[in-house]
Amino acid sequence: MAIQFTETEEKILALAGTDLPDTEQPFKTIAEAVGVDEQTVIDLLADLKERKVIRRFGATLRHQKAGYGHNAMVAWRVPKERSEEVGELFTARPEISHCYIRRTYPEWTYNFYTMIHGEYPGHAEEVVAELEKAIGIDDNCILRSLKELKKTSMVYFK
Repeated sequence: MAIQFTETEEKILALAGTDLPDTEQPFKTIAEAVGVDEQTVIDLLADLKERKVIRRFGATLRHQKAGYGHNAMVAWRVPKERSEEVGELFTARPEISHCYIRRTYPEWTYNFYTMIHGEYPGHAEEVVAELEKAIGIDDNCILRSLKELKKTSMVYFK
């Protein structure tokens, strides 16, 4: 069931969902913009985090500018009965930022997808080779981006 937010809560979430103000008290800055006190903002965000509506707060790095410009999405063909085991191995790797299981199709039978971030040319391929050895599966397809057309965070409230 979807949560119904008040207009004030939506305003707080809209501001908290963008770049936080570069101030000593960013939640106070948000509170002042919305017309509430700082504790109201903190309490709302803490409550939503506790209820797992908000997954986390954290810095967003532009991976290319941070030295991780050699990246690849890798599609894997993993037997369903090994999904949990392989998923745990994949998600334990610091080079992997995203890991998904997706539906397959007769003409595309890959079901696992990982986003691997490499620091130098060939690094992503090294990680793939290590993972192949660790899981005993070498059936994968390395998908490299030709051009980034759009990359933004989702805006849920305006």
